[in-house]
Amino acid sequence: MVPHPLRSLLCCAIILAACRFDRAPAAEPDTHRTRSPWFDELSFTADVEPDVRMHVNSPQDDSGEPARGTRLVVFALPNGNTIEQTLGCRLTEGLDWHYDIQHVAAQVRLFRTLAPDEQVVLICAEAGGLSWPTWRASHDDANATIARLVDRWRQEFGTADAKVTLTGHSGGGSFMFGAIEGSDEIPAYVDRIAWLDANYAFAADTHAEKLRRWLTGDSSRRLIVVAYDDREITYNGKKVVGPTGGTFRATGRMRDALGPHFPLAESQQPPFTTYTGLDGRICCFVHPNSENKILHTALVGDMNGLVHVLTLGTPREEKWGTFGGPRAFTQWVQPEPTPPTGTVSASAPVSVPQSQSPPRPTGAIGGAEFVTRIAAFPLDDREAAIEREITGGNFPEFLRQFRQVPIRGTTLDGKEITASLAVMPDYLAVGSDADFVRLPMTPQTAQRIADQLGCLLPTRKMVDAIDAAAELHLAPHPLTEAREAVSTFLEHHQIIERQRAGKPLGLLITGIKKDVVLSPRLFERPNRLALYGWRKLDGQPIQPLTTVHWNRYVDYSHGARLVLNQIEVDGRKRKITDVLADQDLCSLMSDEGPIDPPRYPE
Repeated sequence: MVPHPLRSLLCCAIILAACRFDRAPAAEPDTHRTRSPWFDELSFTADVEPDVRMHVNSPQDDSGEPARGTRLVVFALPNGNTIEQTLGCRLTEGLDWHYDIQHVAAQVRLFRTLAPDEQVVLICAEAGGLSWPTWRASHDDANATIARLVDRWRQEFGTADAKVTLTGHSGGGSFMFGAIEGSDEIPAYVDRIAWLDANYAFAADTHAEKLRRWLTGDSSRRLIVVAYDDREITYNGKKVVGPTGGTFRATGRMRDALGPHFPLAESQQPPFTTYTGLDGRICCFVHPNSENKILHTALVGDMNGLVHVLTLGTPREEKWGTFGGPRAFTQWVQPEPTPPTGTVSASAPVSVPQSQSPPRPTGAIGGAEFVTRIAAFPLDDREAAIEREITGGNFPEFLRQFRQVPIRGTTLDGKEITASLAVMPDYLAVGSDADFVRLPMTPQTAQRIADQLGCLLPTRKMVDAIDAAAELHLAPHPLTEAREAVSTFLEHHQIIERQRAGKPLGLLITGIKKDVVLSPRLFERPNRLALYGWRKLDGQPIQPLTTVHWNRYVDYSHGARLVLNQIEVDGRKRKITDVLADQDLCSLMSDEGPIDPPRYPE
């Protein structure tokens, strides 16, 4: 989510008008369809279940209304990607690279030009926390819920005889397996299942027989897998997948499970090795990856993976270009990100009141000199110096422009509530925009600074919301030597700045630090420090919530990001600290129940 002309400040709660259809939908969320300024389509994004967002992109009918789909493409999002990033747009300066890897919207637009006889509706499904595997693990009725969602979407956005293509990338494969497991039989209206490097969780005893029955039930059904040899790929010198993990091995398990029923023939379709059976209705494409590159997202976007699986086995197959690249969909890429309808854009800045945030003093010490000065200080003296500089106004101007982040919860009686956090775009630092250093500190120091600025420290749920809304995701960079030394604080800051090179200050950033957080676990044992986060590019946090450290431990990886202690709930302005202590409202801000008092004790 980034600033651009279409992203004005949205209200925390938006009342949306219902769409018109030729037949009344059963339970469609209230929506306001946005008409694309670039293409003949309408779209909206909405919350449809607790912790689930969906995006619907429809062509227009002859009257300019959203057409009902004769084909629904249900695309389950990969780990760590938002709907807006998955839809894609043209990459411009300051825009997160995730917007330029999948281009699901552009590939579906291309598919529409190839299939003028069909009305193709795209539905993207995003899990809360940006991880379908995690979402399924945390919901007891996950599979039934997913199956119900797919069925409901077909009723609401499709014709009576609409067909469904079930597809997804990366962790989106977990959604697909949830849909398969969520009913006794795979629905007859699903006629194409395509895993885009997403079949990690295939289990022969759970899935093979159901897939066999589905395939033999109708000669129009197709099962497609796109994968690559990921066994030896490395990231930062370490193997990415374990000895039994990855899609290469999962695809092997699928071939072994289906082969006795449908013999698979191996052939070469450069750059892929293909395994086909059942008159081509089963097709596995495996990239040999002789150079051991990470091809995870390239298979979807750069190699035209989505449009390929949509057209495979039809008269449109490769009439658009070549599976394997180059990109065939560039003219259908939109110039700007899709506005997050029904949510609050992170691009809207909120200034901290000057009474709480004094201006930076003339002649204040720069970050580099300050770090040199405190390098040999004892912990207490160092903490006092950090607190003195920041509460005295010696911190960068870009940190004063807080960013808005959507967050939602459910009251005890089941009422859904939404709000917008105002959060510091980066972690506390000393210095100016031109010369600053991010500084780890004890939670007590961070708490006193937060009090002075009218803020509080985040909870785990707030950190997840910030990560989901972030405009700039950087890969974590762990260090192992002299972790508690000030010199290492500076070294880590410099690494982050090299990663951030070319991106403007003030973007909502994530992936660079573990967050010092609030948690009820702080009161289970005295003198604890709660840490959480440091999310990798695949969406997984390095640090699960922990209170293993005592509250005077500080190392280079810690960061204090502040949240403005003001929020509006149901039209009433509240302090977040009051919401956190409220048994009924706390779920808006905490996934651990109430936190009372919501602060670190001195």
